[in-house]
Amino acid sequence: MRYEELTGLVQARAQLPDRQSAERAIRATLETLAERIPGGLADHMAAQLPREAGEPLRRVAATHEGTPEERAHRRDHGERFDLTGFAGRVAWRTEHTEDEALREAAAFFEVLDSAVDPELMEKLYGVLPSDIRELLPEARAE
Repeated sequence: MRYEELTGLVQARAQLPDRQSAERAIRATLETLAERIPGGLADHMAAQLPREAGEPLRRVAATHEGTPEERAHRRDHGERFDLTGFAGRVAWRTEHTEDEALREAAAFFEVLDSAVDPELMEKLYGVLPSDIRELLPEARAE
């Protein structure tokens, strides 16, 4: 999937006014996701996305702050936060409300589901807590 297609689909599904809003939602969701998931999974996901979309995953996964031991732990496990923390981080990055941030993140995850290999989405589903998993298309389909 090309970046323009990705942003266009997110813009349409999230009912955003312009491409810049879609880009901001994509970047905020991916940066927050990169903080939450293991670094290896973030790297695999970035490799399957257009370069512009994968960059936030790579950057955040590579630059977690803290001691070398803390960075190694986060690289293997990701930070621990729930849906409230996820919503707050995405909202802060997009400068939207938490409800808007969750709507935009859910729209992005729908597009992501068609942009990457199904087994990668299965791995993502497996590492997220149940409340954040509710944003993924697989969870909403059940």
